[in-house]
Amino acid sequence: MPKHLNMDELQAGLSHILASPGDNGELKGIVTRQAGGKRKDLKQCEISLARGAHGDHWAEGCWMSTEEGKPHPDVQICIMNARCIALIAQQRDNWAPAGDNLFIDMDLTPGNTPPGTRLSVGTAIIEITEVPHNGCQSFIDRYGRDACLFVNTGEGKGLRLRGIYARVVQDGRVAIGDAVTKLA
Repeated sequence: MPKHLNMDELQAGLSHILASPGDNGELKGIVTRQAGGKRKDLKQCEISLARGAHGDHWAEGCWMSTEEGKPHPDVQICIMNARCIALIAQQRDNWAPAGDNLFIDMDLTPGNTPPGTRLSVGTAIIEITEVPHNGCQSFIDRYGRDACLFVNTGEGKGLRLRGIYARVVQDGRVAIGDAVTKLA
């Protein structure tokens, strides 16, 4: 694993992250989170209302549940800006430990993708939810304290650099290289 970047190195990459496309992006990575903290990097994946990203632990239960005790649909799909994870992880094979399902080269800031925004990805449609996504101790362990502060505080928090959550609106298949389009 590469050395962790310091805050100055991370801040130097912010302008590149903020230059992400606004309406027409690209799916750059797909990951499912497995039991025991394991991650599986995929080239394609089915996503559905019933199971989230197929093979992901969300369907088995997650940190947020409905009143009925089922996995909450507002945290079905974790999404992170691909340029941000590329900066933090430094190597493509180091993206999966972040634990996000989709890494998208698209502007995920609140001004561009507020809650309720729908995105077409492959043959699926997802909708951004209001649930905040925050870095945790695992994120610090994997990428360093400065990386967690970069995405979780101040400007990084306001820009949602750690990522966002979405719910599945239309089942479908997603694959690396798929267009990601903001729907009206």
